[in-house]
Amino acid sequence: MPRHNETRHLPYTPEQMFGLVADVQSYEQFLPWVSAIRVRSDSATEMVADMIVGFKGLSESFTSRVHKERPHHIHVDYLDGPLKHLSNDWRFRPDGQGGVLIDFEVDFAFKNRLFEMIAGQMFDKALRKMIGAFETRAVQLYGSSGSGSSSSSAHSAA
Repeated sequence: MPRHNETRHLPYTPEQMFGLVADVQSYEQFLPWVSAIRVRSDSATEMVADMIVGFKGLSESFTSRVHKERPHHIHVDYLDGPLKHLSNDWRFRPDGQGGVLIDFEVDFAFKNRLFEMIAGQMFDKALRKMIGAFETRAVQLYGSSGSGSSSSSAHSAA
């Protein structure tokens, strides 16, 4: 079962990055493999949304509940779809210099063993591509900093 923990330092505020991650309706515009989003309900503290993802002819839909604690924490709970489970956390901490430290954790497992094997082989590459898409989206929305500083530390287990 793929698991990943990572901390990123970006030149944006916690509020900006919270807003970007919480804007689930826009994911199909910038996240690879996301082909459609349907938000069932949305409030200041909780959202329920369906996401359709596709890769090389495979397409799956899943439903998640997103718990929002503005501007410091987003937690995603899996409700329905092809997974056994999914847990995803985003924590946004000020770095004391106008930027943000983002702690990101994801843990999931597929019901289908074939999908599990495919995910295990491609997980790191796919995750890097998705994290890169969030960073690119931040630059599009908020501009880039003069220093261009971005660092990360990561731990994966597949």
